[in-house]
Amino acid sequence: MNAHNQTQIQLWFTAAEIADLASKGDLPGMPTTKRGVNDLADRESWHCHALVRHRPGREGGGGFEYHLDLLPLDVRLCYLSRRVGPALSIKGGGGPRDLPAAVGNLTDRARLSRDARMHVLRLADRFRQMVDMGALASDSHFADLFNAGRIELPEWAEGAVKRVSARTLMRWRKAAKFQGSASLGHDPAQARKGKGLLASAEGGRLRAYILAWIIKNPALSAETIRDYCEDEFGAEIVDRHGEFKPLPPVRTFQHFIKELRSTEKVVITKNTNPDKYRSTMALRGTGAYRWIKEPNQLWQVDASPVDALCTDGRHSMYACIDLATRRVVITLSKTPRASAVGLLIRKALIAWGVPKTVKTDNGSDFKARSIVQLFDDLDIEVDVSAAYSPTEKAHVERAIKTFQHKFASQLPGFVGHDVAERKAIEERKAFSQRLGTEDADLFGVELSAAELQAAIDEWLEVYYHARPHGGFTGDLKGLSPAAAAAASKTPIARVDERALDVLLMPLAGKDGRRRMTGQGIKIDHHFYMSGRILAGTDVFVRLDPIDMGKVHVFSAEDGRFLDTAICPEMRAINRPAYVQAQKELARRVLAEREKDARAELREIKKGPTGIERTLRVYREKADAAALDSANVVSLPKREIEHSTPAIAAALDATRETEAPRPSPRAKEILSELRQELEAPRESAAPVTPLRRQETPQLRFRRALDLERRVEAGESIGTEDAMWLGGYQAGPEYRALRALHEDFGG
Repeated sequence: MNAHNQTQIQLWFTAAEIADLASKGDLPGMPTTKRGVNDLADRESWHCHALVRHRPGREGGGGFEYHLDLLPLDVRLCYLSRRVGPALSIKGGGGPRDLPAAVGNLTDRARLSRDARMHVLRLADRFRQMVDMGALASDSHFADLFNAGRIELPEWAEGAVKRVSARTLMRWRKAAKFQGSASLGHDPAQARKGKGLLASAEGGRLRAYILAWIIKNPALSAETIRDYCEDEFGAEIVDRHGEFKPLPPVRTFQHFIKELRSTEKVVITKNTNPDKYRSTMALRGTGAYRWIKEPNQLWQVDASPVDALCTDGRHSMYACIDLATRRVVITLSKTPRASAVGLLIRKALIAWGVPKTVKTDNGSDFKARSIVQLFDDLDIEVDVSAAYSPTEKAHVERAIKTFQHKFASQLPGFVGHDVAERKAIEERKAFSQRLGTEDADLFGVELSAAELQAAIDEWLEVYYHARPHGGFTGDLKGLSPAAAAAASKTPIARVDERALDVLLMPLAGKDGRRRMTGQGIKIDHHFYMSGRILAGTDVFVRLDPIDMGKVHVFSAEDGRFLDTAICPEMRAINRPAYVQAQKELARRVLAEREKDARAELREIKKGPTGIERTLRVYREKADAAALDSANVVSLPKREIEHSTPAIAAALDATRETEAPRPSPRAKEILSELRQELEAPRESAAPVTPLRRQETPQLRFRRALDLERRVEAGESIGTEDAMWLGGYQAGPEYRALRALHEDFGG
């Protein structure tokens, strides 16, 4: 029955009701008669207490009601325990699984403490609902009942909570609300963890010192490590309180080192056995490739020696896996090389189409220039995993492991997956039988590399691709790799096999880069010629694997196919005749390329010279600039006289002792200038000017007139001021001014 549906517990009683309950044994020690209760109320002055209220009755009658808290504590506990104790016990009888899961790394003892405290809080909250009281009063009553043993706890929680108070319940309730239920877990041993002498001495340095020696040499005994500590820190060490304490005995070191090896197991393994740490303890996560949804979105490739021998020796296998469907392609190679990677990619491209990304490792065969160029030509993004990080391409690693354990182990010629297994296979024959025996006979080799490749292809088709198994995010919903690929609706990008064969051709030299010279393209001391490729052109060359006398030439700039170049010596062709034919071809190519330019050249010769064209262009630019700045007048620059002893001497040499006498013509010009300057402007008779352009004399007169007006304090217009400033900075003004000052006075 839900607590909300239970009848509320009665807390207010009349004298008759108290006597009735006392007679039933629910209020032991209280008077069993109404009169006795009234006498008790009078003796203890209940009527003066706030816990007494008047109860109105019919026709003006009535009496008093008394609150439960007026009764003695033992009487209250007896009454409440008989009312709520069984109900709380029944409702709270579940185990810790009835409680919500708490977040936190708790010990078993702390988890039990958390669950018990949460159970007590649930009982206290239910008790409050039953008595319909305030939080503080309800918690106080509940604490009294709990401490008196009137609240029954389930068997799993007995002893976990010994005593509570109203304050304790409030503190637990607040911690659970704001910090989570894990904050209620308490483990005294865990609380003391890390506070031991060896763990905290010397500010924690002693613990680090011991751990360092364990990492350096895990075989050291506790006694030896204690000796090292005594040598480093002395016979006394400083504890966490700053007090000197004697170095603990060997037995204490043994317990501490045992605990340290357990708590710091990952740290010790990482530094003493990096391979084990990387394979078993390093964080790898899951679902790293959850974004892979469609076939050919990501491939992973890797290589490994086959755990079986062929009649022509041991081969390496190259594997490529499509992550979305788990399809696998495997090829064999006698030795690891870039050409083997190219053949693997070619086989996968023909079978599946072009991928978006291929993930490889740092092997030299995967990083070869020809493979990088192949991926670049096919517009395939390459994702190179970090060095010594097989977990970055775990899917192809797992596919190789499946191949080795489920296929290679069944082959005639199986040599085992490791040295120990190989030794066990060898020991199937007596030492006398295997002494001097070839590996082919010792391991029963029967298949050649071609036969093994055929068996691998068939095994992949009828077994691996046909069986439903896990995908990169779990199961492929019951689909096999072949079915998963067939179910995809993503378009497949195909490459023409002929183009693919050309792209797989080996490169000339290291990177295929060459330059066409007058002799041809030089490759391994031979020259390959083509009249269609002009000298000086940077080219990209691929060797024809079938015909050594022929190479395919592409543009190094944009990758366009240019021509097929031929080496006449390696083709057994008449060299002079071939060279002459290529010269004629080059002549026609050049004539075609220069035809338009020659026509323009003839037109150029008919026109003006180059310098005339240049001057014409810049003359037009100067005129346009002058037109744009016609209304702009430059303000005069501030000038200072530059003088040196040499300049002063030069001036002395040019200065005459007497002023030169003016010539009659100069006097005549000066007289005309004076008359023109002294003549009043208003009296000038209106005449028609013979020329509209101002003469130097008129401009100088205008300047003098403006200067006089400025000296007299008159205001002049902005245009006149700008004109005067520009004119005063010019050579004409300075020359006429000097002449006026020298001869005009």
